[in-house]
Amino acid sequence: MIRISKFEVDGKAGLGLQVGLPDSPPLVLLIGNKGFVMCGYLNVDTAEKLGVAAAVVTGVSTVEDALNAEVKAATEEAKKNGVEVGMSGREAIRRLL
Repeated sequence: MIRISKFEVDGKAGLGLQVGLPDSPPLVLLIGNKGFVMCGYLNVDTAEKLGVAAAVVTGVSTVEDALNAEVKAATEEAKKNGVEVGMSGREAIRRLL
């Protein structure tokens, strides 16, 4: 199952993506105009090599979980946009909207 939802942070809209996987927690993404927050399934080293603004949250199963989770890693491009390890996914995506 793929669930796409809209969320709002400070009046700006983002897109949430939750992909159900067999016998596994779902893949979760928060997508903004300048970058995205991804669950631990996706690789931050690859995102870094691609030069994209991305942050990683772990232990999430829903878009709401990702908004509330702590950022564990961020690419240099995300950091240029003000994303920092330790902030919430909500704060990170706010900077990437």
